[in-house]
Amino acid sequence: MERAERAQFTEPIPASTQGRVGFLLGKLTGGTKALAARLGVSQRTVQRYRAGTVTRPRAAAREALQDETCEHWQEDVRAQVREHAATSGGLTISTRARFGFDAGAGTSDDPRMRQLTQRVSPTHAAAILAAREAGAGEDELTGLVAEVLADAYFRTAGPGTVDLRVAMSDVEYIDFAFH
Repeated sequence: MERAERAQFTEPIPASTQGRVGFLLGKLTGGTKALAARLGVSQRTVQRYRAGTVTRPRAAAREALQDETCEHWQEDVRAQVREHAATSGGLTISTRARFGFDAGAGTSDDPRMRQLTQRVSPTHAAAILAAREAGAGEDELTGLVAEVLADAYFRTAGPGTVDLRVAMSDVEYIDFAFH
């Protein structure tokens, strides 16, 4: 989901360490000390980044700086993208996972690996985004995605699929795209 949101940015994030630190110091409260704690470096190191005397952070700090910058970059754009998906645009979910079914008597749908790409309604998108915003864990989100895919893909095959229960496991990947 994070990757899909980043794909909607209208401007690239600052490329330099100095630019990223300057951006974060303007966004976050607590100054250089708080940013240093978030990055796992000393306050003096953050001050050096801001001054431009250190331009190449160590790998862990560079990754943390990238993640923090992306998390706070263009928050208004992210909010607009989420709102559009939840009200009119929907999402496309691509996944490769094992899907199994519990259906009516006389059916035999053993779990098997499937690769699906399915556009889902704004209502389904809103449910996924709300759960993510509420801090749902990975298992809860996976279950929700399984339920959404059940509605959007598996339960549309005919009248016998209305009560179909879908289980999703062995997830290799789940990818989202906003519309």
